[in-house]
Amino acid sequence: MQTIFRSVTLVLLVTAALGGCQRLGQVGKTPAFTPVEASNEFFALNTTPMPEETARVSATRQASLWSGSRGSLLGDRRAATRGDILTVVIEINDKAEISNTTDRSRAGSDTMGIPQMFGIPQRVDKQLPDGASMANAYSTNSKSSYEGSGSVARKEKLTLRVAATVLDRLPNGAMRIQGSQEVRVNFEVRELVVTGFVRPEDVTRQNEVTYDKIAGARIAYGGRGQITDVQQPRIGQQVSDILLPF
Repeated sequence: MQTIFRSVTLVLLVTAALGGCQRLGQVGKTPAFTPVEASNEFFALNTTPMPEETARVSATRQASLWSGSRGSLLGDRRAATRGDILTVVIEINDKAEISNTTDRSRAGSDTMGIPQMFGIPQRVDKQLPDGASMANAYSTNSKSSYEGSGSVARKEKLTLRVAATVLDRLPNGAMRIQGSQEVRVNFEVRELVVTGFVRPEDVTRQNEVTYDKIAGARIAYGGRGQITDVQQPRIGQQVSDILLPF
């Protein structure tokens, strides 16, 4: 058992040391951006989806301003296929208040005595110690009370806009989208990531979709840098919080 514990401790120490060495290389430097070339958005933008059908289009129709193509004057320029870009509008203003109060009490008493029963209590009283009597055989009193209260107050407000890329078009017509945005101010990077599924009908004429129209929406808003490092506990403290049972 001690050998296993020492091995686990050694592995944790080595992991913490490697993580610390990696972070030491960033001292005095601004946080690096996440490479765009390694993202799913870059892959979707650089690949051409297979057409559902091959249609022959005449040269006259392609030159017309009134054709149904996306490049025409009245064409639909909303995102529809893989690689298209649309704007996700995030306007969260939620407020929830829950308050519960519970109060319960109970009191009970029970008394029983045999003052006269064919003279039996009087005979028994002679055998009992002084002060004891069968007139009050037993008497009980009980009382219990319980009181509990709880409240939850939560308020969230977030207003953001981010461009997202259509990663794929599902068989039912829904589009899987993903958008990311990074803004660096001094030594702090603000990150925003949005993923989910969108119906083409929910995309407005301005090529925008609100967050409440995204199914399976995953919205992450945070940052990394010097300020975030100060707000986070050290690696050793995080490990000790997980391992120590007290």
